[in-house]
Order: sequence, then C-alpha cells, then structure tokens
Amino acid sequence: MDSFELNKIMGAVLGTLLFVMGAGFVAEAIYAPVADRGPGYNLPEPEVAEAGGPATPAEPEVPLGVLLASADATKGAAAVKKCAGCHNFGEGEGNKQGPHLYDVVGRPEGSIADFSYSDGMLAHNAAGDTWTYENLNHFLTKPADYVPGTKMNFAGIRTAKERADILAYLQTLSANPVPFPPAEEAAPAAPAEGEAAIPAEGAEAPADAAAPAAAAETPAAETPVEGTPTTSGTEAAPATTPAPAPAEPAAPAAPATTTP
Repeated sequence: MDSFELNKIMGAVLGTLLFVMGAGFVAEAIYAPVADRGPGYNLPEPEVAEAGGPATPAEPEVPLGVLLASADATKGAAAVKKCAGCHNFGEGEGNKQGPHLYDVVGRPEGSIADFSYSDGMLAHNAAGDTWTYENLNHFLTKPADYVPGTKMNFAGIRTAKERADILAYLQTLSANPVPFPPAEEAAPAAPAEGEAAIPAEGAEAPADAAAPAAAAETPAAETPVEGTPTTSGTEAAPATTPAPAPAEPAAPAAPATTTP
C-alpha cells in the first residue's frame, strides 16, 4: 500500500470523526434546555411547621355509636368481600385460613375450639375479652396493633365509615343481634385562647352575661321655672305676676319764708 492510499484512509477516518463531533455540537445547540422562557407553573414549596409554633387542633373524633347509627349494612356486605378469601360468614360454615365470623359480635375472643389462634389472641381469651363493637373496630383499624403477633396478614381498614358499615353487616350475622352502642354526640372543641365561646343555637344566655337593664332609670324631675309650662300632659296655669304697689304721693314742700 503506497502513501497515497494510506493518506486517503486516514483522511476518511479524520473526516468521519470531525462529522460526528460537528453533529454532536449542532444537536446540543438545538436541544439545549432553555431556562426562564415560555409558559410554566411554579409548584408551591411544602410548608414546614416551625418548631414551637402553634399546633393545629385535631378534628374531633366521631363516636362509634354515631357512626353505627348511620351505617349501611349493604355496603358492609360488599366491603367484606375482600375478607372472603380467609373467612366464612354463613351460619354453619367452617373455618378457613381464619375463623368463621358468623355470630362474632358478643363472642369471646379466641374461643373457636377447632381453630389454632396466635399467642396474642389466646392472651385476649385468657383475659376474658369479648368481641364488642369497640374491640372489633380497634381490630379492623390495625390488627397488628390490637393483637401483637397476630397470624392475620392484613394491614387494616383506615376509613372509619367503612369500618362502621362492616360492623353493621356483622350485626346481621346472628339470630340475636347485639344492639349498637348509644349514639352520643362528640363533645364540642374548646375555644382557642383569646376567642369567645359561641353559644349553641337555642341555648340560653348565661346568667352573668351583661344584659341591658329591663327599665332605664327615670331621670330626676326638674323643678319647673315659674311661668314656664311643664312637659306633662296637663298644662300648668300661667303664673300670676303681682301688680306693682301704688306709689305714695310725695309730701308737699314747705313754703319758703320771705323776710320783709
């Protein structure tokens, strides 16, 4: 191979490299990101609570009795379908991976004879605990919190309304349903410092509240000036001005004495 052919090959290689480098520079110039140009939307930064700042008051928790009073058992029957893989709900049906749940409300915890419970559930049984609505609600919220070491691989139901619907459905799974706890209203939240409490509608005002007087004080009656009519409905008689006394006649002057 002579030098001319070698120069042609090297020139072709160098030309290819120059073309690739040039194409890279052009592409970078075309597709380089442009800052602060064109429409856009700045996302708000998350607010970080300052240490020692005022704490946000928590919303009052709705009592379980209030939730159960408006619970829907039909919705609860649809919600427990997620549990049907491990539990039976019909009367006379046996256990699955978990114990059957017919007539569970009011039943002693861990009391199914032919089921192998965890040590945590057996401890509840030994303590005489019963599946009340409150205990079932606690268990459904987070089983691992209510029964440490439970065999139930379920995270729990976070929505209080859904738990109430499930409890309403479980109430129907019995020949003698256990009544719901009384629906007691939540206590009103205490007013913040510096704010006046707003009385509930229809509530009577407190006895020590400042109230306008039932009757205004009667202003003291002024003594009418003589000759000036009073403001009462009866007109006063005009005052009589006494007549001036007649002047006494002057004594006659004595005649002057003339000396003769």
